[in-house]
Amino acid sequence: MKEEHKQKLSPEQYRILVEKGTERPFTGEYLDNKEKGKYNCAACGTPLFSSDTKYDSGSGWPSFYDVIDKGNVELIRDTSLGMIRVEVVCGNCGGHLGHVFEDGPGDTTGMRYCINSASLDFDKEV
Repeated sequence: MKEEHKQKLSPEQYRILVEKGTERPFTGEYLDNKEKGKYNCAACGTPLFSSDTKYDSGSGWPSFYDVIDKGNVELIRDTSLGMIRVEVVCGNCGGHLGHVFEDGPGDTTGMRYCINSASLDFDKEV
């Protein structure tokens, strides 16, 4: 599967989705995107997030307070880098998306899915 991803993804997407990297804050393509649509996994196309749940968290990465379908993501305990976090991966292909934190907007789910732009493709609503 890694070879298949190497052919389809850019080097940056591969580094993030397959090797569990992260993009530098405030550099991602979708950070300031305000268009209506869906954010899908860049590796396999699985629908992950709606623009309706996107918000500006100030973290430097696109942030969402909910997923389109809970079955489309998997949450995994991550103890790398000496921290305890919850990793978010695509439920279909296992690609690394980012992390989720319990400090999202209080009038919503209270969650902040902090996601790398490079792990996403955007389908604009028409």
